[in-house]
Amino acid sequence: MKQWYEELFTNYGNTYDSEVFTTGTQGEVDFIEKEINYDKAKKILDIGCGTGRHSIELAKRGYQVFGFDLSEDQLSKAIEKANACGAVVRFERKDARDFDYNHEFDVGIMLCEGGFSLMETDEMNFSILKNAFNSIKPGGKLIFTTLNGLFPLYHSVKEFINSSDGSERTKNNTFDLMTFRDHSSFDTADDSGVAKHLECNERYYVPPEITWLLKSIGFLSVEIFGARLGEFSRDHKLTTEDFEMLVIATK
Repeated sequence: MKQWYEELFTNYGNTYDSEVFTTGTQGEVDFIEKEINYDKAKKILDIGCGTGRHSIELAKRGYQVFGFDLSEDQLSKAIEKANACGAVVRFERKDARDFDYNHEFDVGIMLCEGGFSLMETDEMNFSILKNAFNSIKPGGKLIFTTLNGLFPLYHSVKEFINSSDGSERTKNNTFDLMTFRDHSSFDTADDSGVAKHLECNERYYVPPEITWLLKSIGFLSVEIFGARLGEFSRDHKLTTEDFEMLVIATK
C-alpha cells in the first residue's frame, strides 16, 4: 500500500510547480550559494529533489548537482525541465531512507520537506539524517528545512487546527502533543484533474531535538533559523511564528 506522500506526488509535477511555496527558489539558491562561498567546485546533493527546482537553478549557476527522489513522476518532470533549459543535473530514483554516497558530496540540501519529516516513523526520519551525514565529506554542510514544533506549541491547539496556510491541507487536523505529529486530510487534484483525498501524517520537531539528533549522528555544529519563503537568512531568528525551521549542520 502506498503512503500518502507517494500518492500525492503521482502525476503531480505540474500542479506541484504551481504551488505558492515553489516561488522562492531564486532566493533560496542565493542563500545556498552564499553558504558555500560561491565555490563552483562544491559538489551538491539534493535529497528529495522533487521536480528539481533547486537542483536545476544551482546547475544553471555552474554547480555540479545530483538529485534524487522517490517519485518517478516528479523525477520525470525534473528531467523534462532540465532538458528544456539545458541544465546538466544527474537525476536518479532513490529512497532517502536507504542511500549512502560514502562522503562523495561537499553539500547536502533537503528543502521543503524533501523526505525528512514526511516519514511515518521517527526511526525512518532519523535514517534520512544519518544517510545524509554519511554522504557528506568532513567539513561539509547539510542545509535543510523542517516543520517547526514551536509553532503549534506556542499557539493553542484550537488555533493551530483552525489556522489556514492557504491550502486545503488544514481540514480535520489533529496535532498530537505526545508525538508531535499532525494528522490531516488533504483534498487536491492531479495533473489530469483527477481528485485525490489523502490522510496526511507529518512530524514536527523542536530546535533542541533537531540539535540532539544531528549531533548524536556526528555533526559538529548545528545552527537553526527561521525559514521564510525565498528569503533564507542567518538574520532571521527562529520564532514561534515560523512554520518551518532552516537548519545548517556542519560535519
